[in-house]
Amino acid sequence: MPKGFFNVPKAVNEPVRSYAPGTKDREELKKALKELKSKQVEIPMVIGGKDVKTDKKVDIHPPHELAHTLGHYYQGSAKEVNMAIDAAMEAKEKWAATPWHERAAIFLKVADLLTGPYRYKMNAAAMLGTSKTAHQAEIESACEFADFMRFGVEYMTKIYEEQPVSDKNTWNRVEYRPLEGFVFALTPFNFTAITANLPAAPAMMGNTVVWKPSKLNIYSANVVMEIFREAGLPDGVINLIFASGPVVADTVFASPDFAGFHFTGSTPVFQQSWKKIGDNITKYKTYPRIVGETGGKDYIFASPKADAKAVATAMVRGAFEYQGQKCSAASRTYLPGNLADEIFKYVKEDVSTIKQGSPEDFSNFLCAVIDESAFDKHAAAIDMAKEDSSCEIIAGGGYDKSKGYFIEPTVIKTTNPKFYSMEEELFGPVLTVYVYDENKVDETLDILDNTSIYGLTGAIFTQDRYEIDYLTKRLVNTAGNFYVNDKPTGAIVGQQPFGGARGSGTNDKAGSMLNQLRWVSARSIKENFVPAKDYRYPYMEDE
Repeated sequence: MPKGFFNVPKAVNEPVRSYAPGTKDREELKKALKELKSKQVEIPMVIGGKDVKTDKKVDIHPPHELAHTLGHYYQGSAKEVNMAIDAAMEAKEKWAATPWHERAAIFLKVADLLTGPYRYKMNAAAMLGTSKTAHQAEIESACEFADFMRFGVEYMTKIYEEQPVSDKNTWNRVEYRPLEGFVFALTPFNFTAITANLPAAPAMMGNTVVWKPSKLNIYSANVVMEIFREAGLPDGVINLIFASGPVVADTVFASPDFAGFHFTGSTPVFQQSWKKIGDNITKYKTYPRIVGETGGKDYIFASPKADAKAVATAMVRGAFEYQGQKCSAASRTYLPGNLADEIFKYVKEDVSTIKQGSPEDFSNFLCAVIDESAFDKHAAAIDMAKEDSSCEIIAGGGYDKSKGYFIEPTVIKTTNPKFYSMEEELFGPVLTVYVYDENKVDETLDILDNTSIYGLTGAIFTQDRYEIDYLTKRLVNTAGNFYVNDKPTGAIVGQQPFGGARGSGTNDKAGSMLNQLRWVSARSIKENFVPAKDYRYPYMEDE
């Protein structure tokens, strides 16, 4: 039993390493890349602490090098999903009873293992499996992942410390119980840190989890699970399954023990899931907690008083880092007529110097998009712009999938603010720009506000302090993460809690105390030290 009030180590953001030429980090990362490419890995599901294989094997190929095979995973069915639910429920009682500081120790160890002996392997897996540059892998699959673990533990302690006041003869306290049932975590392909955090955050708060990663990120998820297990996570607390989305949804959402849904992915999938949960609501023992971060149609708005070079850099970085496959990536931009030509000049110069190819070549700024369906969608959008009289390709516009799924960083200029790629989420390296009359700022803000169903990220650029205040208020509901004179990507755990509203999700802010609170059910306890022994109150006494 605990014998003290324990202070956890102060959470500090993990420093980002440069991997510059001549550094030991660069040398070690290249060794890890070579090691992973030299062998084919076999990836089983992990259910109740046991490796589970089936008779269906699915190959894994790097998106940028389709001829190479990284390994294969074993695809499951409803049978394995039910096994995972059973394992989660079997582990639940013991895990919920585990002292909070013991749970904290596991996830703090995860962070230290990750940033120590596993750093290069984790980054290399993200680079090969999801076609990330060394920098993009480092900032999230190492640093953000570690930040989620360390800040999560800190937020957990703050939640437990939040207690009510007590009165004379009374001791009031709040017990933060895990949810009554299991949590289902459905994770995306594009961020290993999110892949890790979505099952870890509920588990940290005492819940047991059924975890289904995107089939496009199983290669990295396997390393995440390896770290969880080495850190001492007990069997059955997080159960890793690989099965088709509809099979998993039908099985999980039909279980009476389903208690929570932690999701990052597309808006249609989240909406369909919510509907299925609603249809099954009478089956559940409790009302499930639903937490989701979904799509975005993220914007950059430059005022007539913006710094042209700063806007151009934000456009290139915000739209094209990791091939635009970030839910926060800039995909539509509004430029004032008085600055547009200058900004386009800088953008063209930057894009002309961008190299694209394998992440193993550290001089590349872009790699490949994740799969063929993504490639085809982006290529079709580019072709649509080429054929539309309202559009002009300012930069890029090429694509090739002969060896990998390569889409050139593409900038489309349109005279139609409602053009397809101004409204629809593409999730790729395609940025569409509308040039507005610099004398019609308010009219353009109306267009910006009403163009998209989403409200995830947005950025404004202006050198005028009064205008910063005005635009921040004017665009209050357009973005859950709002940036002033900066690109709309790159939120850091502990600094910019991340999440959006409108069609972009429930805005529960991953990597914050707001999110952690969703995974507990509070019980208020009042203890009366001197109980009353007479039912009568003073007001009842005779005059």
